[in-house]
Amino acid sequence: MIEGKTILITGGTGSFGRKFVKTILENFKPSKIIIYSRDELKQYEMALEFNQKCMRYFIGDVRDKERLIKAMNGVDIVIHAAALKHVPIAEYNPMECIKTNINGAQNVIDASLENGVSNVIALSTDKAANPINLYGATKLASDKLFVAANNFKGKSATKFSVVRYGNVIGSRGSVVPFFKKIIEEGAKEIPITDERMSRFWITLEESVLFVIKNLERMQGGEIFVPKIPSMKIVDLASALAPNTPIKIIGVRPGEKLHEVMIPEDDSYLSIEFSDHFVITPTIQFQTPINYLCNAIKEIGKQVESGFEYSSKNNKEWLEKSELLRLCKEI
Repeated sequence: MIEGKTILITGGTGSFGRKFVKTILENFKPSKIIIYSRDELKQYEMALEFNQKCMRYFIGDVRDKERLIKAMNGVDIVIHAAALKHVPIAEYNPMECIKTNINGAQNVIDASLENGVSNVIALSTDKAANPINLYGATKLASDKLFVAANNFKGKSATKFSVVRYGNVIGSRGSVVPFFKKIIEEGAKEIPITDERMSRFWITLEESVLFVIKNLERMQGGEIFVPKIPSMKIVDLASALAPNTPIKIIGVRPGEKLHEVMIPEDDSYLSIEFSDHFVITPTIQFQTPINYLCNAIKEIGKQVESGFEYSSKNNKEWLEKSELLRLCKEI
């Protein structure tokens, strides 16, 4: 799927993009890897680390469709990772979030179709399921755009799918680096928004490998959801700083107590596989697809009616010892 191909990653200088590039370079021989992002300093810093002959660095914004169309010339695979992701900032700057996360998503779709890209995977978030904040609402809209793109692509062979996962341990802007930073600075207490709060957790490596595997699995229109553990934020804090008191500061604007990756309302659309779920499209495509058997012949089964995949009722929980082991590897 990846050998000899040209891959473009929007928002490629982020945590996911850097890990994705590192993984691809270590395990495959792509023709080109194009990093498409708007921050020249991050591109400069990334180019110092990844300067192989196959690497290309394009300055551009997903809001700029014409630039995207030019950048995707000759591209086989697109990973759409660019997004405005900070929940409170999105609440205070809604139109900026909409321009990037929704308009930008449509631009990626249009540019992919214009260039005959083979496979497109958009990265989503658990906050897109039953969203209560603007960020989640824009990502839900983005998910719907990428799914529906399979129905208006005409004779194009382009396939569009979505990967939805939870909080990435150690990614920039996430709570683990924040807690570690204030602990190193000698914080007298750890701020927690609510002691009941839980979240899904995935490592950067797991998220990258999941995306790569789904490039092989995808038939177009799926939302792929990995089976990953949950952990309470209060347990996270006590694991990182067992002797530091916790201070409850209240829920931030647009924040949930628990995250959901598959809402109960989507149970009739959801299929369970050994290590992941697939949410099938709500709309009917012109050419029907059997999502119970994916492109690499893995067989799934319909989940029970009323099923919900939530960080609160998850069957798998991350132990403190395992979290500490993962943090040491970051």
